Amino acid sequence: MKKIIVVREPKEWNLGVKGFEVVSSKDYLTHPRFAGMRNVRVFNLARSYSYQSRGYYVSLLAEARGQKVIPSAKTILDLKSPSIVKVLSRDLDDVIQSSLAEKNKHEFIFSIYFGRNVNRKYDKLAHELYKVFQAPLLRARFVKTESGKWELRSIKPIPYNDIPEEHLNYVKRYAADYFAKKRYDGARLDRSMYDLAILINPEDKASPSNKRATVKFRQIAEQMGFDVDILGPEDIDRIAEYDALLIRENTHVNDHTYRFARKAQSEGLAVIDAPDAILKCNNKVFLAEVMEAADVPSPRTLIVHSENRDQVAKQFGLPVVLKLPDSTFSRGVVKAKTPEELEQHLDEILKESDLAIAQEYMPSDFDWRIGVLDGKPLYACKYFMARGHWQIYNWGSDTKKGQEGDFATMPVHEAPKFIVDAAVKAVLAIVGDRGLFGVDVKEFEGKPYVIEVNECPNIDCGVEDVVLGDDLYRAIIGSLKNCIEEKLGIQQNATVAAR
Repeated sequence: MKKIIVVREPKEWNLGVKGFEVVSSKDYLTHPRFAGMRNVRVFNLARSYSYQSRGYYVSLLAEARGQKVIPSAKTILDLKSPSIVKVLSRDLDDVIQSSLAEKNKHEFIFSIYFGRNVNRKYDKLAHELYKVFQAPLLRARFVKTESGKWELRSIKPIPYNDIPEEHLNYVKRYAADYFAKKRYDGARLDRSMYDLAILINPEDKASPSNKRATVKFRQIAEQMGFDVDILGPEDIDRIAEYDALLIRENTHVNDHTYRFARKAQSEGLAVIDAPDAILKCNNKVFLAEVMEAADVPSPRTLIVHSENRDQVAKQFGLPVVLKLPDSTFSRGVVKAKTPEELEQHLDEILKESDLAIAQEYMPSDFDWRIGVLDGKPLYACKYFMARGHWQIYNWGSDTKKGQEGDFATMPVHEAPKFIVDAAVKAVLAIVGDRGLFGVDVKEFEGKPYVIEVNECPNIDCGVEDVVLGDDLYRAIIGSLKNCIEEKLGIQQNATVAAR
């Protein structure tokens, strides 16, 4: 991906930074070469971003051309609105108060240069403000209220030629660090068409991809024209640098994985897993309602609350399966074999959640897992129950071997058609024909029963890829690439229509 820096007058550019094309805002706005550029990232360092100024139009037209730009036109407008600044900075109150606690003045003017401040003790505040207001050069004004609290009253762009002389050496260093990231390594510009971020978490105890699979994803993506970075949970502020995000960490609504997905979607990235998929698939109550409405074959299910808990044993008998609404990887899923266990487990689940899920118990030696990509079956695998356990995962085991059962992967066409059809029907009913999903299906008395739809299914090297090999990774990366190019096509068509 090509990168360019847009300034008012290149001859006055005083921050150094080599290996990038520095162009004037006038040329960028008027020269056909820039209008026709694709796969480009624009860093808009205009002197002014005021409404209908050149700086404003650089960001606006960059977006119309399908180019990625920092700051975005939306950010520029946000910076002009005191009410929006106030709303967007609410979540930063703790870091604002702690950072400025020792300040005795009534007012504090604070400069943010590429997410940094010349005083290192304010770096966290500068970094957090940059994450919210993504513009390279900013100046914030804080005022201490009568209650003694600091408030952010305004935050505005700084023209690069308006940086104080005593700050210039710092800013040059910060600019060099900012643009010299691997993301902006000029030697690599022509080697890749797109930028891909893969989110993993070394602390994830049940990671959906093992290390070899992560390496495979990276290698295949690079072969397909992507520049790839591995991101961790603390890297959410970097999302705007990429064209696509692949989440290979267990996803939850109430943690950073959902925030990553939501941020990526808002920035226009292609995303696996999309935030709506995380939201829907993570909740068993939602899944139960949709599958019943769409007539997807599934076990008899009851949504349990404090008023109807006495109906569980009457409807299902014992044993019965109980689930937390947001249970994953067999965590939060229990089997009640006696009335005493039923009451105990319901007490525990309903203490944590207002609702629980009860399902009829269907004993089996294995569960089918059908991988579904963009509405079509991708792989088929049998997950056998953990040794001496009723689930495929036994987190109570002291050994790794005892925690997981065996597996058998096969071509999709060798799996029973009624199993595959049930899996695809469930995905289309719940989330539509976009994204990667793993559907757990029980085969009981010759019939399929969809247990759940997972939006972040396992893709482990040596398991799910046994049949397809590299083609499995190629299909998933290809889905992201197709999504990017569809978005570019829509943007390009819109630009042509507007001319």
